[in-house]
Amino acid sequence: MLASLRQRLRDPVFWTNTSQLVKTVVAVVLAWVLSVHVLDISQPFLAPWAALLTVHATVFRTLRRGVQQVGATVLGVLLAFAAGSLFGVTALSLGVAVLLGLLAGSVRGLRAETTTAAATALVVLTTGYSDDSGMLVARLLDTAIGISVGLLINLVVWPPLRDRSAASQVGAIDDRIGHLLTKMAAALARGCDAAQADAWIERTGELDHDIDEAWSVVGQARESGRLNPRRSAAVRMRRAEGFGDILGRLEQAVAETRSMARTIRLSRIAPLEGDPAFRGPWLELLRRAGAAIRSADVDAVRRVHADLDAFAGKLAVDALPDRFWPVSGALLVNLRNILESLGAVAEAQPLEVPSPALRRAG
Repeated sequence: MLASLRQRLRDPVFWTNTSQLVKTVVAVVLAWVLSVHVLDISQPFLAPWAALLTVHATVFRTLRRGVQQVGATVLGVLLAFAAGSLFGVTALSLGVAVLLGLLAGSVRGLRAETTTAAATALVVLTTGYSDDSGMLVARLLDTAIGISVGLLINLVVWPPLRDRSAASQVGAIDDRIGHLLTKMAAALARGCDAAQADAWIERTGELDHDIDEAWSVVGQARESGRLNPRRSAAVRMRRAEGFGDILGRLEQAVAETRSMARTIRLSRIAPLEGDPAFRGPWLELLRRAGAAIRSADVDAVRRVHADLDAFAGKLAVDALPDRFWPVSGALLVNLRNILESLGAVAEAQPLEVPSPALRRAG
């Protein structure tokens, strides 16, 4: 458990998310304190709410969503004022304000704030402020305070750069692929059934999900460099430019691993067990490939690749059991493509974004 805790504390994803959580809480509290104790605004419930919605994972997104939220909130207040003035605080005014607010949220520029205008209009109407122009101004003011505080906190206090989170996410996937390959080799050496092959196929689906999440974090990393005032932002973003190519290679490796598992599954395992001339060497190559990929050992990956090519060149196809050569060919091609894809990934390891402060100290 202590080892797991230490690993967790070294995880950049954990610290990035923790910092964002703390900054969001600080922004919410500070927005409320400013509204109540500095500007003496009565019931400033929109200030902390606006701050809560404004602090996002990147400075660029915070600014963009802040502008969108300002527009949606102002529109919601105006809708509440108009509906309240025309119909009073009734079911009709409530329905009209919410309907128009939701329609406004479907407009392209406000789509990220789909319900903000409607929710603001709903709150203002139901709290009885729609016919009080002074209170409407106060609502706009405390909203502006919340958005401004959220923007300022995210811009000044440790502006987030998601490149280390992206490196951590991407760098862990090849280890998982290598682990799956070694498990497959060990299970096939012992003798396994179709259910085990189904479990391998399911595991490749989980790896696809890991890759999808990594793509999302890489997108956030690229966005986090935009408008970011940190001096190291440009250098660190250039270091992260290669993450997309690595993810493409990981996608290929997972697809080849799934194809390998399906080939074994559809062959009903028996042909692989029935030909020792192919089975023994191929399983050893599979085991070595998994170990080399897990350790990101570039030289070991190259040796396995060379040995695989040599084995395929010496394999006597005519000596294989009837109708087995397509299965053996598919398994050889799958393993070769995995090594081709992950060889470059191993060369890029470890995926790290060094701290400029530590680099200068060194």
